[in-house]
Amino acid sequence: MPLHRVAVIAPSPVSMFNLAIPELLFGKVEVDGGPGYEVIVCTPEPGPIATTGGLDLYVGRGLEAVEGADTVLVAGTGERYEPDARTVAAVGRAAAAGGRVASICSGAFVLAEAGLLDGRSATTYWELAEELRRRYPALDLKGDVLYVQDGNVMTSSGYAAGIDLCLHIIRTDYGAAVANAVARGALVAPVRPGGQTQFTQTPLPAERGEVCADTRGWAMRNLDKPLTLTDLARHAGVSVRTLTRRFHAESGVSPLQWLLHQRIERAKELLETTGLPMDRIATASGLGTADSLRAHLVRRTGLTPTAYRATFSRLTVAA
Repeated sequence: MPLHRVAVIAPSPVSMFNLAIPELLFGKVEVDGGPGYEVIVCTPEPGPIATTGGLDLYVGRGLEAVEGADTVLVAGTGERYEPDARTVAAVGRAAAAGGRVASICSGAFVLAEAGLLDGRSATTYWELAEELRRRYPALDLKGDVLYVQDGNVMTSSGYAAGIDLCLHIIRTDYGAAVANAVARGALVAPVRPGGQTQFTQTPLPAERGEVCADTRGWAMRNLDKPLTLTDLARHAGVSVRTLTRRFHAESGVSPLQWLLHQRIERAKELLETTGLPMDRIATASGLGTADSLRAHLVRRTGLTPTAYRATFSRLTVAA
């Protein structure tokens, strides 16, 4: 399998955290015993570039690295900046050639300046959201999500939302099992919702606390069981009312909404990575019946379980 080439464009000044995320996560992908990605960092003016941390970072490759890349990812600065015209042109050419284009944080301004977000859903770091909306009114701003995919264009919010975006890309390319293995290896939260590339993706809000972390982990290991609010509260050692309040504070959703989301994600992973019949997948993911699995998956992705498996299965077909 040929390496998937990712060109990461570093603006000046660049957020070192933004720049580290793609190398960290894509670099951990192994497929058939070899690397799944080649990551190349480039910039309009090769040489030392400024960072938001006050250090200089040496980037030796210019924007010629964008040519032929399967994915072009524009890192951000974490603050307002004017997109470099050379970067805007390079990103526009990459999209016109059929490549996937993505951004982290303020990198969305480059995509917008290239016209790639016109008529599309997009997001950026929350402190920059209103300016992005004002400067580029033709886009549909989703200011309260971690990342958005609309066709072959992806945008994410700032900081750790770039992790969710990169895990989503890995899942799209190599499946849920590979993406979740990368997440475990990097000691970050499992991949959040994926789905068809023509649909806008709206993941769960970022988890903001650790009080319920043990209970979330326990629930993930027991998704095949008929868990109730009482079961979750008993494991956490608190009342149902307290659990609900703490869970919502940390996860942004109710315990049962979170649980349903995880059950659907488990079912999608099993559809991608196994040949199990639908009733067994429904049981293993805690969705109960094949009819229930079908209803939830159609509502979430627009695809029946059979269609989802046909589209996203990672199984090798025997000759």
